[in-house]
Amino acid sequence: MEANGLGLKGFPELKNDTFLRAAWGEETDYTPVWCMRQAGRYLPEFRETRAAQDFFSTCRSPEACCELTLQALGMEVTMVPGKGPSFPEPLREERDLERLRDPAVVASELGYVFQAITLTRRRLAGRVPLIGFAGAPWTLMAYMVEGGGSSTMAQAKRWLYQRPQASHQLLRILTDALIPYLVGQVVAGAQALQLFESHAGHLGPHLFNIFALPYIRDVAKRVKARLLEAGLAPVPMIIFAKDGHFALEELAQAGYEVVGLDWTVAPKKARERVGKTVTLQGNLDPCALYASEEEIGQLVKQMLDDFGPQRYIANLGHGLYPDMDPEHVGAFVDAVHRHSRLLRQN
Repeated sequence: MEANGLGLKGFPELKNDTFLRAAWGEETDYTPVWCMRQAGRYLPEFRETRAAQDFFSTCRSPEACCELTLQALGMEVTMVPGKGPSFPEPLREERDLERLRDPAVVASELGYVFQAITLTRRRLAGRVPLIGFAGAPWTLMAYMVEGGGSSTMAQAKRWLYQRPQASHQLLRILTDALIPYLVGQVVAGAQALQLFESHAGHLGPHLFNIFALPYIRDVAKRVKARLLEAGLAPVPMIIFAKDGHFALEELAQAGYEVVGLDWTVAPKKARERVGKTVTLQGNLDPCALYASEEEIGQLVKQMLDDFGPQRYIANLGHGLYPDMDPEHVGAFVDAVHRHSRLLRQN
């Protein structure tokens, strides 16, 4: 409970908990909606002030979240404009793991991130909940071995086949680093957490079940246990594994309240596969926002009809792209709110 309008750390009382209620599987009056992309890559006013290089213009995309975690482990990271994080000295041999810092120090290295979360939570003034983010272990490993993005992830997958023990050692290090990072975000003010496995699709079912899924499960289990130990209220957790359609059933049973879907998954089939024990999130094709506002409205209507009114959070099937018109993003959000209210009247 947040007494006198103030909660943990004196945060303003939350005035709109629709997203959180949907995440927990409770009934809502309309479908909550949000989109993911860092302001620095998307909103024009942030792109113009990029020289400032502060947290708010650089650290809101999945890539940037990965960058933060890996910097804290001692990896040198540079942000290449238009490309994302790049690692001048990627992991090439097993002995390169010795360069990594103790994962226990990660949280202390990221104090400025926690401060920014607290500041953001206060500035939101309770208008909407604040979501914390982190990249999942396999996605972080892929960046570290590839030295950045890759169309095949062949170097990272070579590790999985040729160095399975070293791969598991690295994935354990990354998992150990993620726990205090995610818990620290909740302590700082995050009211939900999303873990994204951006490179799930490169693995396929066999490798995913060995090198990704166990660590995804471990993150949820350990974060929840740590919050309980600290006497903190639980927060809903979201898993988004891009192109991980082959593992929907497993992800739905991995300990997360919400499973995010990309746009390649048919909503009705996804619901049939996962049952009614989790909330689904997604999954409009981001490029649909290039369509007219009228067509966006029609696409949203179809999407909401397919997902159904409850246990659902509307979103895009991935992030916003830098050249998207903010007016069209607004049309997307408005259409979700409008049509989801109509759905509940039928």
